Amino acid sequence: MRKLLSLIVLAFVAVLAIAQFGPSALLSSETTRQDSRPAPEFSGISAWLNSPPLTVESLRGKVVLVQFWTYSCINCLRTLPYVTKWHEQYKDKGLVVVGVHTPEFAFEKERANVETAIKRLGIHYPVAQDNQYRTWRAFGNQYWPAAYLIDGSGTIVATQFGEGGYQQMEDAIARLVGEAMPTAQTTDPDLSAVATPELYFGSEKNDGAIVESQDATRGERAYTLPDNVPPNRFALSGLWNVTGDRATSSADGDEILLRFNAPKVNLVAGSVSPQTLSVTVDGTPQPPVTVDGSRLYPLYAGPGGEHVLRLKAPKPGLSAYTFTFG
Repeated sequence: MRKLLSLIVLAFVAVLAIAQFGPSALLSSETTRQDSRPAPEFSGISAWLNSPPLTVESLRGKVVLVQFWTYSCINCLRTLPYVTKWHEQYKDKGLVVVGVHTPEFAFEKERANVETAIKRLGIHYPVAQDNQYRTWRAFGNQYWPAAYLIDGSGTIVATQFGEGGYQQMEDAIARLVGEAMPTAQTTDPDLSAVATPELYFGSEKNDGAIVESQDATRGERAYTLPDNVPPNRFALSGLWNVTGDRATSSADGDEILLRFNAPKVNLVAGSVSPQTLSVTVDGTPQPPVTVDGSRLYPLYAGPGGEHVLRLKAPKPGLSAYTFTFG
């Protein structure tokens, strides 16, 4: 998860004390409502996708699930099957899902990129582009992903930050729309094998992700691989230009070496023109990865534990933003 949480970190606040009350009590109990708050209005939305413009006020009487996400975030992507399922299962029962797409990187502000992403991901519910973070700030949000459940009176009654808590959220949705509790229980995914945190390439968030012997400040410079890369660190080789949110290769054959502990590795990347990266893990070639747009690319999926990944870009123009793990 981006911002202050990593891997599975869950804060599920059920202001409605879901386990104790039925649907009618949920909407009328002053004891529980005192800790709730009115849902703020959608503000500063750059574009509405899959829907005409919506307002919280116009959705009064509906149960609304607002999910903050961004399309290159692995934690957000892992929540989407659950959110899509709720949309499909409860849309005819009074649930409206609104995905508030709040970008982390500049390329996620482009409408065409978001439209391509929601088509690729099979998202059919409304998506609001919150490029200016105005709706993010109105909700007081800090995390990707984050979900806010709003009842028919326009009150936020439950929040979920991060991955997990899917059964609790579905139970809350079912109660509010007047449906029976789901009989099939959802088990949260086990990410205990992921021991490496998200690693950023840009100078603003690198925060020790690069090896100590290499410069993470802004500027173009030549890098040489060190004799050893410590766990949960990466190193660059060749000519790279580091800016605030990325490192961009400037010569043929630039490389990245990563030591990680996880069963899956992804790279958020883009390229000036399409190019195919060669990838090895512990010296074993992996399927090549073609970077043809700015998004998240899976690099490795296999046994967990500590591994060394080597990535080579055949030509200049690869922009690496962050490694994420799963």
